[in-house]
Amino acid sequence: MTLAQRALDRLQAWPDLTPGPASCGTGRALRSVRDEIVHFHTGRDVDLHLTQRAIQRFQYDLSGSSAIRLVPGSRWVTVHLDCDADVHLLLSLVSIALKAQQTRPVADRASACNFHRVTVLPRTGTGEL
Repeated sequence: MTLAQRALDRLQAWPDLTPGPASCGTGRALRSVRDEIVHFHTGRDVDLHLTQRAIQRFQYDLSGSSAIRLVPGSRWVTVHLDCDADVHLLLSLVSIALKAQQTRPVADRASACNFHRVTVLPRTGTGEL
């Protein structure tokens, strides 16, 4: 079982999330009542929809993580799952995303996710090339 599948299985049990196909056409999505929250594209790559306010609030922490990729102007962040800690990070960020979605203005609709806009390179020291 991949790390993304493990995270998807855990998140599908959350009462505020409903599974379905990703609107970008690749992979599975989990959505709240208001919008899609997370896209599972591959066994390791996940796009998470945050509000612009949440991204700005946590930008320093997000940009400091080797698991996170930010695309300027996007309300989605890409999480690359290499280990169990990355799964825990994703679960925490989904919780933040759900909270942020509850208080965001209706005009702050989701844009296209980051799939095909982010290239994730292996972390140094993981033994992967």
